[in-house]
Amino acid sequence: MRIGELLGAGRSADVYALDEKWVLRRYRDGMDATHEWTVMSYLSAYGYPVPQLGPRDAEAAPCDLVLQRLSGPTMLQSLLCGDLSAAEAGTVLAGLLAELHTVPARLSPHPEDRILHLDLHPDNVMLTDRGPVVIDWSNTGEGVPAADRAMSTLILAQVAVDARSPASAGARALLDALLPHFSASGGIPDRHLAEAASRRAANPTMSPHEVALIGRATSLITELAG
Repeated sequence: MRIGELLGAGRSADVYALDEKWVLRRYRDGMDATHEWTVMSYLSAYGYPVPQLGPRDAEAAPCDLVLQRLSGPTMLQSLLCGDLSAAEAGTVLAGLLAELHTVPARLSPHPEDRILHLDLHPDNVMLTDRGPVVIDWSNTGEGVPAADRAMSTLILAQVAVDARSPASAGARALLDALLPHFSASGGIPDRHLAEAASRRAANPTMSPHEVALIGRATSLITELAG
């Protein structure tokens, strides 16, 4: 397998070109991507919009994932350049979460548990010709849908309360647009918001500045959710 140019770098992984159809996503710390591959394969069988998966080579490093090479901007890029409004993005994000939460848990026997992304925000949605595709399933788990809603809103709220961030106003507008979509499905219970805050605070990729914003972010969500 010949690895080509570096296409993108996230908090924990890099994406390299393989050819016109495939890319290689590699974790820098060597984290095993087997669970992520298994969940994405499971979701694909249910028709959920994830990148097409390449075959897993038994001799390949466990930190590698071969994925479909997607064309199109991220939702974040479209928001920043004005091609997508906060209202449109809120509808799309809410729809992606709602669709995901129709998929039953793969392992949990609890009937209310579903597959959760636990990091679904505008930079993890690619807007392709075939529609939005959800990427980066490194944090995926199983549980009740409210946990996923809490995490997505908390991620946005952290940016919204960050005076240093040029995306602060846009994140607040998206948060305002997103929260009403959650009302009919149970909103964001305090317990799940607290759990999301604890999970974010324990995330090793969070900077001290980002961790310090969590308290203000949770207060903002509580205020807006009533």
